[in-house]
Amino acid sequence: MLLSGFLAAALVLTIIVSGCKKDIPDPPTNPSTVAKTPDDKAPTTGTRDQLTKDSIFLYARQVYLWYDAIPDYQTFNPRSYNSYSSEIFALTRFGKDPLTGLPYEYNEEDSNSPKFSYVSDITQKNPIAYIPATTASVDIEGNGNDFGLLVSPRGEETNYSIYVKAVYGNSPAERAGFKRGDRFNIINDKPFGKNFNAEYNIFYNALFVGSSITIEGTTSNNTPFKRTLYRAVYNSSPIYKDSVYLAGQNKIGYISYARFSNESNSLPEFSRVFKKFSDAGVTDLIVDLRYNGGGYVGTAEHLINYIAPLSLNGKIMFSEVYNQLMQQKKAAILSKQPFGRNGQTYANVDYSIKGNTNYFQKLGTLNTINKVVFIITEGTASASELVINSLKPHIDVKIVGSKSYGKPVGYFPIRIDKYDVYLSMFETRNSKGEGRYYNGFEPDTKVSTTDDDNPNFDFGDLREASFKAAYNYITKGTFVSEAGAKILSVKPEIEAKPLKPLNREFKGMIHNPSDLNLTK
Repeated sequence: MLLSGFLAAALVLTIIVSGCKKDIPDPPTNPSTVAKTPDDKAPTTGTRDQLTKDSIFLYARQVYLWYDAIPDYQTFNPRSYNSYSSEIFALTRFGKDPLTGLPYEYNEEDSNSPKFSYVSDITQKNPIAYIPATTASVDIEGNGNDFGLLVSPRGEETNYSIYVKAVYGNSPAERAGFKRGDRFNIINDKPFGKNFNAEYNIFYNALFVGSSITIEGTTSNNTPFKRTLYRAVYNSSPIYKDSVYLAGQNKIGYISYARFSNESNSLPEFSRVFKKFSDAGVTDLIVDLRYNGGGYVGTAEHLINYIAPLSLNGKIMFSEVYNQLMQQKKAAILSKQPFGRNGQTYANVDYSIKGNTNYFQKLGTLNTINKVVFIITEGTASASELVINSLKPHIDVKIVGSKSYGKPVGYFPIRIDKYDVYLSMFETRNSKGEGRYYNGFEPDTKVSTTDDDNPNFDFGDLREASFKAAYNYITKGTFVSEAGAKILSVKPEIEAKPLKPLNREFKGMIHNPSDLNLTK
């Protein structure tokens, strides 16, 4: 099929905008700082596939955070790539971190895919639950369509067990009584645990693809069980667990939060949990984000405002920094993306630092927090890291666990034909201008040197190493329980190392387009 114009295939989002803004100045522009708009000579005709590839490239050349590192059209030759994903991967090889010499989007987990950017075919999405490049999970709208288990194989290749790391709220697994810390070795009457490489695909398909499954194993208390689950559609609470602990003069609120889902899914739960904390007179918080890969920026702002004291109202929370081309209103290609009504487009949006600086606006009545300890792992990314980074300049924040993922960038979707394209567009920085944590946050104490954590016990169990370390810091001022001990690693309950991870959680930071602001 022939199309005229390199964006003729583009279908676009219709967005209604709202919001209030800001009072810090933009950086000055002078001839030495004004960005030059790329001048690409792309064909005006071609197949639908060719024009879509052209469009992905042309958008990247203007909206990608490191747009100025991408070569011109002729050099890059977007039509030479056999898929949109491979094209985006190639685009993300440009823009390199001077600290490492590697692309900012270098992905340690999978060196053949970008760490941040991706493309999604909107016609192929599971209408119930969709996460890029996965078969089943709970999406960031809170929708699930699976058994409801987040698991981790651990041990040696010839002697391993499959541990439950988390159970999704309202899922078949939760209704059947599964808990974090459960482990199993028999699935559908087939024993597992003796040959990881040979068995991986079999148990993966059984756990995440099949319509039913029978699991035999033991709980964290070594009680045997045999349970049958049936795949189901469900709406999942983003809160794994919330509790209040009394420890002398300390009243500790604990919240284990799964994902920064949309406001209708997360905000009622925030309201419920923080009212519970306020009513109990909570003085300190443990916020467990160990498997939280991010989600919506607006939801992250709400969590920050529930935690922050009233005294921070009006102070800078964080800023979103777009590339110079977008800041200076020179990303002309955005005029191809309609925005709201009255003929407005994304080119009418304000991408200045001034227009994208967010301020504290206290939510709830909890105003007595002294210390906040975050539990993190390599699964902690994006909006989760944004919450930590935004609070660090203002209150007593500590981190336990293992190094986080490292994703200080976000995006909003660009619609091209039947695809939503997510290209890294902005970098977040806190009130001190701190950001750029591309290698993740290092914890104040490492609970595990093997990977994310050791899932022996349920969330909020004092026998669990990460929670124990956080609890000790609040109650004793040290991460370990021995009197006078230095801040050292807490010995994990199990030594079993993680094997190949089952990375099914969304990792990203999405700016809801409705939160963007028009240029005044």
